[in-house]
Amino acid sequence: MKNTVTRYGIYSAITICSLSLLGWFLGNNLDYSIQEVIGYTGMVVALLFVFFGIKHYRDKENNGVVSFGKALLIGVLISLIAALAFGILDVIYVKYIAPDFMAEYYAHHVEQLRNTLTEAEFKIEFEKLEAQKELFSNIFMSFFLMFATVLIIGFIISLLSALILQRKPTIQ
Repeated sequence: MKNTVTRYGIYSAITICSLSLLGWFLGNNLDYSIQEVIGYTGMVVALLFVFFGIKHYRDKENNGVVSFGKALLIGVLISLIAALAFGILDVIYVKYIAPDFMAEYYAHHVEQLRNTLTEAEFKIEFEKLEAQKELFSNIFMSFFLMFATVLIIGFIISLLSALILQRKPTIQ
């Protein structure tokens, strides 16, 4: 199990990091909402290795059998590796590659609020945003948010994969 988790976790980590870097650099001039869709799509694509890792373990290492619990554990562990890699990559991105990203994204979000809300609603939302600004510009919070996002999506994919791929031993 350890070899499967490590191998497919690394595949997932490499894929999520590659797709993210590709999206960040090629999609640099795209609208933030489009970049967000590309980012989530990349996460899901990279986390498909969860399914393939569980399937590999079941078919190649465990004689065609895997319990729901074991499949879920394998999937979550693969997701954990991808989540750690993506969290670290995000820290590197916002700290070294694009240090102005957070300020630019914040300004964009404020402008969106200004254009979609009444002046009174905007003031209320802006105050809430200002109160959270320091928290979300914290590098550890940035890591945690990206880590948690990937891990949650990975857990969902692990759950679905475990349901699909579980196979009990046949009694002969």
